[in-house]
Amino acid sequence: MRSIEKDRASFTAGVRYGETFGAPVLVEIENLDHAKWTEIMTPSPRQDGASDERVLTRPRPGHADLSGGLKYGRGDLRDALERASARTTASRVAAGSIAKSLLAEIGVEVRGFVTEIGGASWTVPQDPDWTTLFARAEASDVRCPDEAASLAMHERIDEARKLGDTVGGAFTVVARGLPTGLGSYAEWDRKLDGRLAQAVMSIPAVKAVEIGLGVECGRRLGSEVHDEIRFDEALRGSGSGGFFRATNRAGGLEAGVTNGADLIVRGTMKPISTLARPLGSVDMVTKLPSPAGYERSDICAVPACAVIAEAAVAFVLADAVIEAYGGDTIHDLRAHHAEVIARYGRA
Repeated sequence: MRSIEKDRASFTAGVRYGETFGAPVLVEIENLDHAKWTEIMTPSPRQDGASDERVLTRPRPGHADLSGGLKYGRGDLRDALERASARTTASRVAAGSIAKSLLAEIGVEVRGFVTEIGGASWTVPQDPDWTTLFARAEASDVRCPDEAASLAMHERIDEARKLGDTVGGAFTVVARGLPTGLGSYAEWDRKLDGRLAQAVMSIPAVKAVEIGLGVECGRRLGSEVHDEIRFDEALRGSGSGGFFRATNRAGGLEAGVTNGADLIVRGTMKPISTLARPLGSVDMVTKLPSPAGYERSDICAVPACAVIAEAAVAFVLADAVIEAYGGDTIHDLRAHHAEVIARYGRA
């Protein structure tokens, strides 16, 4: 893993004295690497005799190079390469941080961490201490809460580096404090599980999304999948009106609607497509076999993907919260949220 960006965000519009005031929020993130690419990515017309040094004609397997070049008729595949870059996710993380601030206003916390890299894995324990787990993830450079698993993940990354290869892995995003009722069981496009799956799957290189038990549901009996419902009078004033699940195999969602339990979303990321020892490809100009092009590349991006997924989940949840509680101000939203929770308690 490496980093050529500091990702320092600056609010340049829409925020005053630490609060939004109705104008569009503008967040600027400086691309420190841009200076090296001003000539090759210039918006000016191409000059006669300009260097072809960075023209890309050898598409990389697993990337958008070939399909993008064919789709838009571009001989230089760099147009697809740059537009499909995961660098665009920086803006999603910035927007997700704002969404997390909104969610915090009603007591919702969203965190992401890594559970697997290159086959080295770690399983979240039953009834975890989320506060400790999140803190350990933040302290780990691979964003894994378990020290032994983190060391094994480092070994897999080092092995891939020596081979000129890359590794993928898996991550989990947990949202705590969600009230019952976000989403819809009636309209397909408002079902929260579908919206979350689309948001996480849209992150570059993510190839699978699971909620709760995920694919394991298909291997178990119904009695081993569904969560029994209980009631506790002491929890009547909570976001579920006192009802709760004895387990959380559903991952906090039933029929497209939150059920008051922790939301658990998992994703799997494939290895990065750019390899230091490129796979075979074909040159777009000569049509002859050729090694795929090579661009600057990390060995593993799973820890970064966990952060992006955290932001993507937060953005979807914030949208669902606004949809459910509405209002023109954060004060209205908090009041409407409190009214709904009080109604649950009277059920």
